[in-house]
Amino acid sequence: MVYETYSAEETSALGEQIGREAKPGSVYTLMGDLGVGKTVFTQGIAKGLGITEPICSPTFTIVQVYEEGRIPFYHFDVYRIGDIEEMDEIGYEDYFYGNGLVMIEWANLIEEILPPVRTEIIIEKDLEKGFDYRKITMKEVKE
Repeated sequence: MVYETYSAEETSALGEQIGREAKPGSVYTLMGDLGVGKTVFTQGIAKGLGITEPICSPTFTIVQVYEEGRIPFYHFDVYRIGDIEEMDEIGYEDYFYGNGLVMIEWANLIEEILPPVRTEIIIEKDLEKGFDYRKITMKEVKE
């Protein structure tokens, strides 16, 4: 599926819709350049799950856990990960194969440990279509 949004509000609203429809055990991988709107999209997902606390990118902690929504939300940002062993140290498998919704920003950096069933999301800009335009591509993966 390909979606087009023309503002941060539309990007967030798309995330919110996905959050409302998400099922326990879902894993989403999120890729896109710096400043493309990954956090805005993730904030929308959290809102769709019923989470009201502020959502920010967990760049320095690798994972943020939010328990207040209808299902747990595990927000990973692996941009600064040095090697896969860091993922082992935080017990990533408990999250990836648990009963929450997992969002992994910069997932391409840990491809070798991603679950075989997941939804890949790529967010891209196209300045010819406007500064706030985003193309959001979602694809189901079953390896």
